[in-house]
Amino acid sequence: MDKVVLGMAALRFLSASIEFTVAILILYFGRVETAVKINAVLAMVGPTVLISVTALGLVGLAGKVSPVDALHRHRGWLYIPGLRHL
Repeated sequence: MDKVVLGMAALRFLSASIEFTVAILILYFGRVETAVKINAVLAMVGPTVLISVTALGLVGLAGKVSPVDALHRHRGWLYIPGLRHL
């Protein structure tokens, strides 16, 4: 199996483990105030994992994708921050 695919899956497993641990902590503390604080910290994990997995995938594709296709993908990334304001 491709090492890049294994790395991408490992990052997703790590993310899932963190989210599951947070769910247990929220149940353990049992208070809305604490749950919101814990959830706020977790909100930083999701985008970080998304960017990391995507970057790892793009590194794996670097030799297999034409420069024009890579340009189209980067242009698509630029739309994401622009659409947040809608």
